[in-house]
Amino acid sequence: MVFNIHPEERKLFNTISEVAGQLGFPVYIVGGYVRDRLLARATKDIDIVCVGDGITLAESVANVLHPKPRVTVFKRFGTAMIRHNDTELEFVGARKESYTLDSRKPEVDSGTLEDDQNRRDFTINALAISLNPENFGEIIDPFNGLHHLTTKTIKTPLEPGKTFSDDPLRIMRAIRFATQLDFEIEERTLKALAKYKGRLKIISRERITTELEKIIASDRPSKGFNLLMDTGILEIIFPEFYALRGVEIRDGIGHKDNFYHTLEVLENVCKVSDNIWLRWAAILHDIAKPPTKRFEKGIGWTFHGHEALGAVMVPKIFKTMRLPLDHKMKYVQKLVRLHLRPIALTNEEITDSAVRRLIFEAGEDIDDLMMLCNADITSKNQNKVERYKDNYERLLAKIEEVEETDKLRNWQPPITGEDIMHIFNIPPGKEVGVLKTAIREAILDGAIGNNYEDAKAFLMEAADKMGLKPVQ
Repeated sequence: MVFNIHPEERKLFNTISEVAGQLGFPVYIVGGYVRDRLLARATKDIDIVCVGDGITLAESVANVLHPKPRVTVFKRFGTAMIRHNDTELEFVGARKESYTLDSRKPEVDSGTLEDDQNRRDFTINALAISLNPENFGEIIDPFNGLHHLTTKTIKTPLEPGKTFSDDPLRIMRAIRFATQLDFEIEERTLKALAKYKGRLKIISRERITTELEKIIASDRPSKGFNLLMDTGILEIIFPEFYALRGVEIRDGIGHKDNFYHTLEVLENVCKVSDNIWLRWAAILHDIAKPPTKRFEKGIGWTFHGHEALGAVMVPKIFKTMRLPLDHKMKYVQKLVRLHLRPIALTNEEITDSAVRRLIFEAGEDIDDLMMLCNADITSKNQNKVERYKDNYERLLAKIEEVEETDKLRNWQPPITGEDIMHIFNIPPGKEVGVLKTAIREAILDGAIGNNYEDAKAFLMEAADKMGLKPVQ
């Protein structure tokens, strides 16, 4: 079978072919580019494999391209990368690898194209396109990868135990590709995921999290999480999430399975947002339900305070996962802490004061918080869902109304601590804090307007009661 090369890429591939021919290096495109183009998926990353020195080929190709690209060399891995227009090309020499049981770092030797295809993770990633004159554009498919693309199958090219034992990260990649492409994992390959999952312990947390985030960023991440759960991998890489599984029944009363509920919330979020951090908030919103679960006679199962404890758990989980401990973590932490607040407001008369406080605490993330809360409305009881949805829409309207009049999003106090110190000629201290808090509470309660004039008048009254006089 001959690959249908895009006209814009043919010139580039011809150039690579000519340069490789001058060097005497047989050359091929291998891996993700071939797979994605055959699946009609956009891709701008191309892996070039030559039977020779990949760094030499990269430097020689760069010398004939216009404008001449910079060559980034990774000597340790024997690879080099160049960027041409908006395409990233990685060059490597064909190689064969051998592993020891206690390490995922292989002994690497030069090899043939066949050796290189043998070391690939899955058959659909072992497809190659020849760039050699005698068979330019021909697809080389030693493991039935074309058939597996058609049948939507993830399968290892060699015996799966060897593939996963050699490089355990492939265990995560199998689930990631199955999720991203909506493929099914072949039975022997699936069984091997569970059998060799313990080998993941020698993989760095950063690399595992990278694969996990690609699952989370997919169109339907629940597929990946179900595979992680069913193979026992989730317990190893994300024990807090694994702990959500299951239903306990006491006195004939059960609670929802919080693992599957969380996946439903995650799927709901995915329908409206591709924000990876909002998706993390969906995953973690009920993460503290296991440690807060209690059974109360006459009431049933409760999870009091799970939102507060969940917010406390977020930094530890981010640190373990090697996720950024910055504003992204604080954003997730805030949404976890506040995720019950909007729904709680709908259980009673929605007051302007309560809405002001919600907007004040959520700040610029109020819209994302409301998306998460809407996604969290799940139940098999359709009447209950519709009732919650109606209340949610009422709350949205109220938020819009209050925000329009009070301008509280990203609120800054109309009178600052510096203003108070200047007006009364007092140093920093408790009195300044008390007055700042009093102004904020008065605005949130609706006692005064969110403007300088009302705040100044209120400040003067409050300060006078404390015995403070303005400096004339």
